[in-house]
Amino acid sequence: MAAAFSSSGEAALQRQLNPEAASPSRGDLDRFYEMGRAAAFVRGGGFRKVALQFPDELLADAATVAARMEAATGAEMYILGDTTYGSCCVDELAAEHAGAEVVLHYGSACLSPCRRLPVLHIFGQQPLDIGRCAEAFRELYPDRQSRVVVLSDVVYDHAMGELEQQLCPEYHNVVFSKVLCEDLPGPALPGEVRQFGRQFTVETLGGLQDYAMFYVGTEGLALTSFMLTWNCCPFSSFDPITGCGRHETFNVNRALMRRLYLVERARDAHVVGILVGTLGVAGYMAVLQHIRELLCRAGKRSYTLAVGKPNPAKLANFLEVDIFVLVACAQNSLLDSSDFYRPVVTPYELELACNPGRKWTGNYLTDFRELLPGACAYVELPPVVPAAEAVPDMSLITGEMRAAHLCDPPVSQQPASTTLACRDQTRALAEISPAASFLESRSWRGLEQQLGQTPISKVVQGRRGIAIAYEDEGRE
Repeated sequence: MAAAFSSSGEAALQRQLNPEAASPSRGDLDRFYEMGRAAAFVRGGGFRKVALQFPDELLADAATVAARMEAATGAEMYILGDTTYGSCCVDELAAEHAGAEVVLHYGSACLSPCRRLPVLHIFGQQPLDIGRCAEAFRELYPDRQSRVVVLSDVVYDHAMGELEQQLCPEYHNVVFSKVLCEDLPGPALPGEVRQFGRQFTVETLGGLQDYAMFYVGTEGLALTSFMLTWNCCPFSSFDPITGCGRHETFNVNRALMRRLYLVERARDAHVVGILVGTLGVAGYMAVLQHIRELLCRAGKRSYTLAVGKPNPAKLANFLEVDIFVLVACAQNSLLDSSDFYRPVVTPYELELACNPGRKWTGNYLTDFRELLPGACAYVELPPVVPAAEAVPDMSLITGEMRAAHLCDPPVSQQPASTTLACRDQTRALAEISPAASFLESRSWRGLEQQLGQTPISKVVQGRRGIAIAYEDEGRE
């Protein structure tokens, strides 16, 4: 799960692009990228600067698509080749750097809502053997009265209408989800589910737990997120690449146990690093502020870190941080942190650890917007209990006692991560932070300045060129 969002970049450097094999045939470009619909959208909005965002696997066609779009619309096209965070999210930050007025997002998408720029999603019509998919569905669900919700990766959404025509005459209790590229106004109707950019309605008294899930797409972060969130439903899937259907054997309970272990680690943590994993998903600033206030009330210190795509090498620089919380889209939140020096949790897991009012119900939330005030899953912090009356809590990991009560909200506007300490015998006050305290305890603290002890030398001309081939390397 970590490879798509937090890799070191080594795979991208070593990848060899084969334009003929990695992309559709040249005659299918117009259909695959829906250039007619995209050109009509650009002309209809009167946009003059357009950003085209491609994932790595479709970059081979970027120049051709941009040239055809410029010819069809007369607008300037800017190709966003490297995204700031995950390629499934709309990179509004890079688009604004180019001065773009609109973003055309190509390929698979998490469908997280954006607020700053208009967005048109073009998933790319990946091929699907509908007959084989329907046959696999019949093999997995021989009972024609089975209640099943059909989900798909967005790149196969174009074929769901034809699949529905084949299955619905035989299966009267099958529900096909619809892809939503923007939020619908108003609250959801009874029995209606709106999550992960999908919408569908279940019509039983038991709700969603009476249904099974059938997913059309390859194994990946989207399927993992679906299975953890709707963990009361049995899952099966059809892989369009291999043409095989199967009952999913992913041990959801084992995965949940791992996530609940991370909740315990978050309860033990004293210093928390808040990782900014998106700058485009609507509500990310609100959830950042919500997490800061939650940590402050829980008596924990926090840092907000914007490091781009997180990887073990980057986060290992913050040794004073006990645990990280990643604010990202629903698909990229479930980061496998087994290779990291410190664990990485989701905002929901941090809420379970720090908000005594939120209890584990078996439902897992990956969309951080559901934790904000006004959302259906929002849980208000309970009243403050005096420390003398608080029920003692013991860590299940270290076996030590820990504080489990909330603190009063700070009156001062000063950051909660600073404090005052006596610096020397003259009673001078010095401001220290968790980072400074941690650095003070280390035996090695960096290079010594040795002011006045280092002899002064003349400036000499250094080597010229780039590290891979300096200009004077051929003459040495």
